[in-house]
Amino acid sequence: MSRAHMLLVEDDAALAELLIWHFRKEDFDIAHTVDGEEALLLAQEHTPDIVLLDWMVESLSGIEVCRRLRRNSSTANVPIIMLTARGEEEDRVRGLETGADDYVTKPFSPRELVARVGAVLRRVRPALAGETLTFGDIEMDTVGHKVKRGGETVPLGPTEYRLLKHFLEHPGWVFSRERLLDSVWGRDSDIELRTVDVHIRRLRKA
Repeated sequence: MSRAHMLLVEDDAALAELLIWHFRKEDFDIAHTVDGEEALLLAQEHTPDIVLLDWMVESLSGIEVCRRLRRNSSTANVPIIMLTARGEEEDRVRGLETGADDYVTKPFSPRELVARVGAVLRRVRPALAGETLTFGDIEMDTVGHKVKRGGETVPLGPTEYRLLKHFLEHPGWVFSRERLLDSVWGRDSDIELRTVDVHIRRLRKA
């Protein structure tokens, strides 16, 4: 099973960057947009496991995006957490009645949001809360972040761990350096392509 895919719809660039950083640390695959219409297209192209949706975004309101996601059969059951500066009870009720699963008022702690997302996913997508990945004699505990080969623990650095996890999630696939860079380090990373080779060599020696 692949890692959890998140659709982040947030027009505050600084906040979006902060959230992307925190959730990538938790091994989420993230698609980000500032536009409501584009959010609907992204959700149609790749059904997310969870949506973080700002109330005020471009082209469509977050409420309308939420409403349309709920009307679409492919996204009707996807968990949605609304992010908004609106703290009035009436607004919270409106968001929840539209179909949001949770409502977080700005400003908020990114760690709290990570915890809320985890709680929602455990409730509606239990398999995404953690699993064991295996290939041959290699076994990865994605909850404890431990790797064993032939029953023996293999010490890995965080980058080698993410690389191995990516390979275990896509057995038999062949990846270019560019694709690995996007998937493991993130599209906005400044890492050079040769760095990918270095970490792969380390992984092979582990």
